[in-house]
Amino acid sequence: MSIAVHNISKSYGAQKALDNISFSINKGEIVGFLGPNGAGKSTLMKILTTYIHADEGSAIVNGYDVNSQAKDVQRSIGYLPEHNPLYLDLYVREYLAFNADVYKVSKTRIEEVIQLTGLSSESHKKIGQLSKGYRQRVGLASALLHDPEVLILDEPTTGLDPNQLMEIRNVIKNVGKDKTVFLSTHIMQEVEAICDRVIIINKGKIVADKKLDNLISEEKEQVIEVEFDYQIEEQAISKIENLVAFKNTHDMTWELTFKADKDMRPAVFDFANANGLKTLQLNQKNKNLEAVFREITK
Repeated sequence: MSIAVHNISKSYGAQKALDNISFSINKGEIVGFLGPNGAGKSTLMKILTTYIHADEGSAIVNGYDVNSQAKDVQRSIGYLPEHNPLYLDLYVREYLAFNADVYKVSKTRIEEVIQLTGLSSESHKKIGQLSKGYRQRVGLASALLHDPEVLILDEPTTGLDPNQLMEIRNVIKNVGKDKTVFLSTHIMQEVEAICDRVIIINKGKIVADKKLDNLISEEKEQVIEVEFDYQIEEQAISKIENLVAFKNTHDMTWELTFKADKDMRPAVFDFANANGLKTLQLNQKNKNLEAVFREITK
C-alpha cells in the first residue's frame, strides 16, 4: 500500500476543509484527485506531504506515518505543489544541483531528469527567464530527482500549452509505470488520458472513488442528439419519457438528456413518428468525465 488515509479531518476556524475522509492507493496506480475549488484537495496533499497536520485521523505514505515519521515521508515522495516555489535567480541546472545535494543523489541524475521533463533547450537559463510552463517542468524535474516511490502532483499542468500538456502527460504516464502517482487537476481531459482511478471530493467529503471506466459507465444518464425535419415546441419535447433535461442547440437539432437504464433512442424515434416528424439524425453522445463530475458535485 503506497498511501493509506484513515478518517482524516481538518478545519480552518469554523471552515471544515476535510471531513472524516478515508481511502487507500496501491503501488503503481495513477489516481486523479478531483473537486471544485475549496473542496479540500490541496489541504489533503499538504497533509500527505507533512506540510501541515490533520486535526483528526492518520495517514501512512510508503509505510511511514506522516506525523511521527515526517522526514522518512519527505525522502520517499516527490511533491509538486500548486504554487510551485522556485529560486528565480538560480539557473535551471544550478537549482537542480542544489536539490540534488539536499537529497544526496548523484549529479548524473540532473541530466536524466532534464531529458525526462523536456528541459534541455531551456536548461542554460535562469528560472526567472522561463515561461510558466517551463517553470512547471523545473518543479517536476526537482520532484523526480531522488527517484521517489510516490509522486504527489498538485495541478501539475497549470500554464502549459497543448504541446507541453502532451509531453508532460507522457512523462507522468511513463513515471507511473513503476511508481504511485496521486495528482490533482481541473483539466478533465488530463485525468481521462492519464489516470486509472478517480477520487472526487466535494465540501470536504469523498463523493466518488472508482476506476475511471466504471465511474463513467455506471452513470445512468444518457445524452442523445436528434435532428428533426421540422421545428417543434419545447412543451411537446418535454413529454418524452425519462427526459430530465433538453436543449435546442441549433435550428431543429436538440440535445436530450435521459435518466434510464435502457437505450432511449427508440423512444425518441417513436416520439417523432407520433408527431409526424422525421429524424434526420439520431445519435447517442458518449458521456465524459466532465459531465459526471458536474452531476456529482453540483
